[in-house]
Amino acid sequence: VQLQASGGGLVQAGGSLRLSCAASGRTFSSVVVGWFRQAPGKEREFIGAIRSSGLSTYYEDSMKGRFTISGDNAKNTVYLQMNSLKPEDTAVYYCAASAKRIMPTRYYEYDDWGQGTLVTVSS
Repeated sequence: VQLQASGGGLVQAGGSLRLSCAASGRTFSSVVVGWFRQAPGKEREFIGAIRSSGLSTYYEDSMKGRFTISGDNAKNTVYLQMNSLKPEDTAVYYCAASAKRIMPTRYYEYDDWGQGTLVTVSS
């Protein structure tokens, strides 16, 4: 699966952004698409994921509440809605695809990665 993440930018603390992840290639209905982020000097962090068949979602506990993942199978696109953003949310955000049946939460469980989109939250 080829993935293209977009929608990053500069936003003030308290603001919102919606990131998009457009997928092509392998049948979109057979994958899990996950969102990760990586801040400078930190490890890549799992945010959550959505199963394209049925659109069920799973979130890392620390990400619940402010982040919402949704999908549009007709557009082969997954979204990450981010609200009440904080400076510590500043990172490069990545989407990735996995063919695993059990919801994958580790970066090594994902096979294909988008190029990342930078989100900067100013205080």
